[in-house]
Amino acid sequence: MLFASRSTSIQNAGLSTHVLDISLGKPGQDIEVKTYHLENETWDLIGKNKTDSNGRISSALFLEGKESKFSNGLYKLRFEIGKYYEEKGILTFYPYVEIFFKIDDSSQHFHVPLTLSPFGYSTYKGQ
Repeated sequence: MLFASRSTSIQNAGLSTHVLDISLGKPGQDIEVKTYHLENETWDLIGKNKTDSNGRISSALFLEGKESKFSNGLYKLRFEIGKYYEEKGILTFYPYVEIFFKIDDSSQHFHVPLTLSPFGYSTYKGQ
């Protein structure tokens, strides 16, 4: 059983996100998300994409074919929520949200969800 679990985690290794706009009660669609990795004290942009109609970016899309770049270390996701709310004609206090996190086992899958409103946001380590 332990071997099957390990195999599954390696197969599903990667990074994903899900944005929920709790002020509208809908997924955060078309939000640009940039992925950075800290290398030699410099944040290296390793991928960018936009959330789909369900507010998601799957692990297959996150690194744009740069899976070899996904390794242990410090990462950040930058969500361009100012543009998202501007397109909706809604004022927001936050032009963007940056979430920093540490990967200790890059063979695992990491899900970093974001719930947001024009004047607040929350995140957690998901699955």
